[in-house]
Amino acid sequence: MFRTPLTALVLSALSLGSASAATTIKLASLAPLSGGQSAIGTQARNGIQLAVTEYKPQFKKLGFDLQFVPFDDQADPATGTAAARKIAADRQVLAVVGALNSGVTIPASAALQASHVAMVSSASTANNVTDRGLSNINRIVPRDDAQGPAGAQFLRTSLKAKKVYILNDKTAYGEGLATEVEKTLKASGVQVVTNEGTEEKSDFSSIVAKIKLQRPDAIYFGGIYNQVGVFLKQLREAGINAPVVGGDGLDSSELLKIAGKGAENVYFTTGAAPVEALPAAKAFAASYQKTFRQPAQGFAVFGYDAAKVVLQGILNAAKANGGKLPSRTQVESAIRKGTFTGLLSGKASFNSVGDRQAATLYVMKVGGGQVKLSTTIAVKPKKS
Repeated sequence: MFRTPLTALVLSALSLGSASAATTIKLASLAPLSGGQSAIGTQARNGIQLAVTEYKPQFKKLGFDLQFVPFDDQADPATGTAAARKIAADRQVLAVVGALNSGVTIPASAALQASHVAMVSSASTANNVTDRGLSNINRIVPRDDAQGPAGAQFLRTSLKAKKVYILNDKTAYGEGLATEVEKTLKASGVQVVTNEGTEEKSDFSSIVAKIKLQRPDAIYFGGIYNQVGVFLKQLREAGINAPVVGGDGLDSSELLKIAGKGAENVYFTTGAAPVEALPAAKAFAASYQKTFRQPAQGFAVFGYDAAKVVLQGILNAAKANGGKLPSRTQVESAIRKGTFTGLLSGKASFNSVGDRQAATLYVMKVGGGQVKLSTTIAVKPKKS
């Protein structure tokens, strides 16, 4: 007697659950949330979270429940690729912000290519991120072949270096930057002592000894703040005060803590603008401080901007699809072909391989316990 109504109730509940699932849209992120690079990864994730909160009402108007799913890639290619496979398997995930590290972005984007999950990286600079011609990967920061020459130009013209010792951390990111710096310096007649790869994290005594013997005018280190910070500390303790230049891997307040008194006469190039260099970022910085009880840094700004590109791309795809849930392929196309305004770093659009059409590099100076803007350089991608 009660079987039919009960069955109807069950079917109704299942139907409601199915409808709810169908209208859920997930934005995933890949960043190091644990380990030695968690400081910058957490900044990026927090910036993405603010963008998601901001966009939720727009998605709700179209009948979608926007959810944010952050993944911890630990700055490790294998971990990041495993996370990418999980993302691909979850059909509610329409796009990804990340990864941060080029060494993770390259394999992760390849793992997501077949399922057409679009990615927008807020930090990966290695040329090969986009040189592979994948349709799903884009970035809002300049490439190594823009950042490397800019660093080399700064070494030669601003620091007047005639003899440079180059180090790299043996990752896609560090090697890529160091190679571009070496190439540009040699082409302009600057002597490059060596381009030495090292995975050392704690004892740089042998490298410091070689640097002391060579007496370079400057040192370039293509690496990340947690490694370079230890190197700086030991370099200065050995009495070597030559300027040290690096890329955006040094863009973290943790560098000052790790290097201590060694964080002097240090410069780095970054595509992630400091908050104070972007007038539009004032409200964002206040919101970040209020929400997370810490100051926003460049990686938070660009995590936010990359998320805005992705979320606007999803909305554009949905509207073009008659207000209905867009496919991953539609989102992928909307991001690659879109023009995105209202970003803290200015308007963004992508060329045929996913590089930002026009971007700005910032040269930062570290010293006196502070990081200050030194100069800016406008750059464009070499690929079209």
